[in-house]
Amino acid sequence: MTLTLKKATAARRTKSALLCALALPAALALSPVAAKTLVYCSEGSPENFYPGVNTTGTSFDVTEQIYDNLVHFERGGTKVEPSLAESWTISKDGLEYTFKLRKGVKFQSNKNFKPSRDFNADDVLFMFERQWKENDPYFRVTSPNHAYFGDMGMPKLLKSVDKVDEYTVKITLNQPEAPFLANLAMQFAGIQSKEYAIAMLKAGTPEKIDQDPLGTGPYQVVQYQKDSIIRFKANPQYWAGKAKIDDLIFSITPDASVRWAKLQKGECHVMPYPNPADLDAIRKDPNVTVMEQPGLNIGYLAYNTTKKPFDDVRVRKALNMAIDKKAIVSAVYLSTGVAAVNPIPPGQWSYNKALKDDLYNPEQAKKLLAAAGYPNGFTTDLWAMPVQRPYNPNAKRIAELMQADLAKVGVTAEIKSFEWGEYRKRMQAGEHQMGMLGWTGDNGDPDNFLNTLLGCSSAKSNGSNVAKFCYQPFEDLVQKAKVVSNPAERTKLYEKAQVIFKEQAPWFTIAHAVQLKPVRKEVVDFKLSPFGRHTFYGVDMK
Repeated sequence: MTLTLKKATAARRTKSALLCALALPAALALSPVAAKTLVYCSEGSPENFYPGVNTTGTSFDVTEQIYDNLVHFERGGTKVEPSLAESWTISKDGLEYTFKLRKGVKFQSNKNFKPSRDFNADDVLFMFERQWKENDPYFRVTSPNHAYFGDMGMPKLLKSVDKVDEYTVKITLNQPEAPFLANLAMQFAGIQSKEYAIAMLKAGTPEKIDQDPLGTGPYQVVQYQKDSIIRFKANPQYWAGKAKIDDLIFSITPDASVRWAKLQKGECHVMPYPNPADLDAIRKDPNVTVMEQPGLNIGYLAYNTTKKPFDDVRVRKALNMAIDKKAIVSAVYLSTGVAAVNPIPPGQWSYNKALKDDLYNPEQAKKLLAAAGYPNGFTTDLWAMPVQRPYNPNAKRIAELMQADLAKVGVTAEIKSFEWGEYRKRMQAGEHQMGMLGWTGDNGDPDNFLNTLLGCSSAKSNGSNVAKFCYQPFEDLVQKAKVVSNPAERTKLYEKAQVIFKEQAPWFTIAHAVQLKPVRKEVVDFKLSPFGRHTFYGVDMK
């Protein structure tokens, strides 16, 4: 009985397998084209999924896929183009911006929320008010430190943001702002769903809008495992048309050598921030193209100008002369960077070509330290980033070289570091005496460097001015340049501001790094962003 049953079962399985084999070609013929997958080996985990409180490119690379802005930069360029706003008008006095919004734009949905309406003016107002109004219930959700919004002086600049009708928004400023449109294309102005926010607030879980993000963008997050992976799927209802890549994966890989190994094996298709020492091998790989362009960036060592002894400009100038910049660039950046003189990169308009750098001169540095009251030097900390950044390939090694140079003039520097998110937070809070950081431009305007990184607004808050530098002659020039519309006049003001920067020395400017992107040859139409962002909408695979 048992033997007969086994034989019958085996016969049925054989018949079933044969039928499946015969049916497979027909099924394949009827099935849709195989889904396209692109793997990006990212260098780290995002801080969170809310661009209004993020300041790192690592986080912006993620939110770039999820959210849209009123306006955006053309892919691979700096020209401002319509996005969620179909068009806009600006009043003659430059104080009123009226945006006509795109109709029929759908928000994504997830297990927490299914939208009942399309994108409209309420969502635009929510984006502004969440960062601007301290009584907004979402102002403190995730973090009350809306760094960009505060650093750029938005709270004082904005007079009102009004809903004219369902698809029209009017923004009134207190004074003209030359880079205002370009600022609105930056990541901090990504649009979230107000309807989703209200639903999560009612549910007692407001933080979910930043943890399980929903936008109107080309991709939606479907899985996130910190320090491991982010999986996105293409948004089928994307207003500009579904992305060509169906499945986008961020494989979080902090080590540049491991990223390169994965690229070689085809385990990822695009990688950022290669080790300079690996470049020769990468260029020789027949399956890889190395895309490159001058980087719109600056790596620097910030002196905390509110703490002794760095409140004395003579000490800051002395240390600038004590550190051998050429040796650092040669040893660490190799062929991928140029020594930095100014706080803005050479490719940025208004760059002051006439300025000369502080010369490496340890003997003169000792004399300046003695004149400042430190004939035997002093002891300080020297913070070094724990991660590779587009403007700094190896902060720990640079710190070691700086430490050795400073010891020669009697300055004992203790190298410190923290986890990347903690490092950035503590630097913004001003806990350091000296600390390395850097910047990649967000909008192609000098204001994004000179005001955001060195202006008084971002020095007084826990903003991006980690030197805590607030110097009125510099501030007056930078603020005046914001309200002038003529580029030639703005250029003159910024050139003067750079002279003052060099005199006051709130930073030791290290280098401007070349933007390098190894990409596998099966990737089609990936474009370098001048802002160092990684945008995958418009990218295809062979």
